[in-house]
Amino acid sequence: MLKDKKIVCVHLLNDFSGSPRILSQVVKAFVNEGSEVDLYTCKSKNKGFLSDIPGVNYRDFYYRWSSNKMITLVFFLFSQFLLFFKMMKYMKKDVIFYINTILPFGVALAAKLMNKKVVYHVHETSVKPEILKKFLFRIVRYTASDAIYVSNFLLQQEEVPNVNCHVVHNALTDEFIAESSKFQPSQHDGFTVLMLSSLKRYKGIHDFVTLAKSLPDLKFELVINAKKTDINNYFRGDDLPANLIIYPSQSNVHQFYKRANLVLNLSHPLGWVETFGMTALEAMSYGIPVIVPPVGGIAEIVEEGFCGRKIDVRNINSLIAGIQKFCSDSKYYLKLSNGARRKSEQFIPQKMTSRILKIAS
Repeated sequence: MLKDKKIVCVHLLNDFSGSPRILSQVVKAFVNEGSEVDLYTCKSKNKGFLSDIPGVNYRDFYYRWSSNKMITLVFFLFSQFLLFFKMMKYMKKDVIFYINTILPFGVALAAKLMNKKVVYHVHETSVKPEILKKFLFRIVRYTASDAIYVSNFLLQQEEVPNVNCHVVHNALTDEFIAESSKFQPSQHDGFTVLMLSSLKRYKGIHDFVTLAKSLPDLKFELVINAKKTDINNYFRGDDLPANLIIYPSQSNVHQFYKRANLVLNLSHPLGWVETFGMTALEAMSYGIPVIVPPVGGIAEIVEEGFCGRKIDVRNINSLIAGIQKFCSDSKYYLKLSNGARRKSEQFIPQKMTSRILKIAS
């Protein structure tokens, strides 16, 4: 149905985070279906999950992130102004616009003006300031024919009236599953606690440091989606424990999962609610139990006592006790490890992409 169809895919920032990873899977599915794909993402020296996808026509635009929120906002608005006019080249073409995240509103407005089909892939709810979030979802309501949500939680939070809304859970890639399925977790070389996160306080990185200080006999590894210089500046002056190692952005995270015995997500519910939780799913694919927040889309994919635990980051004593239970009770650990792998098998890529192809058709 999409064979020989032109599809314009747009994502703001190409990095190694969850939303561009999912779009890369969708883009590959479009290409395999026989579609011609134009992929718009910001011009950057750094690569991400959207880089070097075979069969894709790459189109770039100017956008950059800054630690200054007002500067970032200016860059964002400017990027949307540019994208609006770049899209006008498709005025007389039969195209479908596939917009990843709610941010690229300039593309949606241009597509609406040209009376083209718009499919949004909605990943987020914690957009600040609130006035920007309301504006962006108004654009979704005004322009979209279909909106794909990554979890039931996100749909309940952000359902857009008068738009065909669908829940399609994220999935791992075939390549990731092939690698993780070969691995058998063990505790032969101590116990390692892993967290993969962005460089944001509300993601619980300081709480992870606190846990490392509280459990000095365990190893803690923190992988942050940021440059080493930014990480060093962020933690400058902080007293970091000797049992904690911090790593910058990684294109290949398999080595970390192979060393890990437990994976944490410590997002603060009042600052950031996880709409899915890809790192938790990756960990479970490796047979690694997880501890995640008790709210959000991430809580949908983790069954309490079967493949992990749901503990609020604000209850640090419960977190410590939960970690100690995993590292001291081998029978309990094995039970949840087996459950984690079985749970991950529900999120296969073919299921995700086949549904998205049908929605986009």
